[in-house]
Amino acid sequence: MGFEWIAAFLILGLVVGFMAGLLGIGGGGIMVPVLTSIFLAQGLQVENVVHLALGTSMASIVFTSFASMRAHHKKGAVEWGIVKLMAPGVVLGTFLATFIAAWMHSSHLAIFFAIFMGYVSFQMARDKKPKPGRKLLGAPALFGGGSFIGAISALVSIGGGSLTVPFLVWQNVDLKRAIATSAAIGFPLSIAGTLGYIINGFMHPNSMEFATGFVYLPAVFLISIVSYFTAPLGASLAHKLPVKKLKKIFALLLLILSLKMLFSVV
Repeated sequence: MGFEWIAAFLILGLVVGFMAGLLGIGGGGIMVPVLTSIFLAQGLQVENVVHLALGTSMASIVFTSFASMRAHHKKGAVEWGIVKLMAPGVVLGTFLATFIAAWMHSSHLAIFFAIFMGYVSFQMARDKKPKPGRKLLGAPALFGGGSFIGAISALVSIGGGSLTVPFLVWQNVDLKRAIATSAAIGFPLSIAGTLGYIINGFMHPNSMEFATGFVYLPAVFLISIVSYFTAPLGASLAHKLPVKKLKKIFALLLLILSLKMLFSVV
């Protein structure tokens, strides 16, 4: 692996770690399209490229989400009661959905990713306010919501923040507490997703050297080294910066990256 690829993975880790802490996302919205472009440039066959990007992104999110979760926990912003109710559903939905992703063609995954990120971008920019009287849902609904969030997160390899944050805000959870809670939920989600992509990768072999299943280990290592340290920085700034304005800027970035990925693969 050349120096230019090492530098690319390190820069990617810097950006996704910061965004994970700042906006409560796992960074997959950035990682998947960028990793897809890198793997294509390295000569990987198109039929495996999106699967490897998804698995590698999910494995990198493990370390990013842990660092972000710990930083938010230190500030006392995580609603652990919500985490306990949603996490089992999130883990189940994420793990099972990796088996669906493994059987999908790269172009279909790219189309699904682009459509989903377009939706996320629209919702971020829209910033619709919830009804004042709406309260937190009961345990079965939170488990079901977690299962759905986990399944979609596995198919697009995100830490769940793009869905968890608006889901909690919709229930009138404070935005900053929703971001912190989303970061905590993203940790078990990423572990379940990583295990699923490793198992499915062994069932669908690829030609990438140093890959374990659908996880490219050098990229995970380099991205994680940097993101582990930049995630707490983002989490700290989340309590100081105008997050709502930043979300609109980030929404545009997500849309551009997802469209680039779509055109690269399809």
